[in-house]
Amino acid sequence: MAAMNIPNKISIGRIILIPFFITAVAYSRLDIALIVFLIATVSDGIDGMLARALKQKTELGTILDPMADKLLLVSAYICLAVAGNIPAYLRMPPYVPIIIISRDVIIVLGSVIIYLIRGKLNVAPSVMGKITTFFQMITIVSILARFEYSYVMWSFTVLMTIASGIDYVIKGSRALSENNGIRKVS
Repeated sequence: MAAMNIPNKISIGRIILIPFFITAVAYSRLDIALIVFLIATVSDGIDGMLARALKQKTELGTILDPMADKLLLVSAYICLAVAGNIPAYLRMPPYVPIIIISRDVIIVLGSVIIYLIRGKLNVAPSVMGKITTFFQMITIVSILARFEYSYVMWSFTVLMTIASGIDYVIKGSRALSENNGIRKVS
């Protein structure tokens, strides 16, 4: 049970918060949704900090932490794009979650391909990926806080998401070309 340490429990807690977030948005309680989202966002920083400080980095944590982030962000972007009870000026156009989710799907598929071809995968978020995730979170906060110019935030976030996606594709292509990217299959 060494893998089920405090940082991993915090990541699981973040996943458990997702239905509460969705429910708050569904019932037009953006104030509660904001509190839940902020708790989840702060816990993301805390679990990483604890894992490093307590030297409790685990393989489970390298999967749970980004999975919790992605589940939270995907849920938030879909909810805030389709919820009919949100003021029109805060409702994102469908292309925003489509671009954000597409980037994540491309990254996951690329990772699977690299693993299948090379037999290993080094999971390490890029600086650009971390910055993009930060702006994705700030965009959600701006909408939940009813910031009048949230469209500026989501427009910038879309550009960052596209740039980050291109960066990951380039890095994935390089990873495949190392040692010709060939692994013998018996």
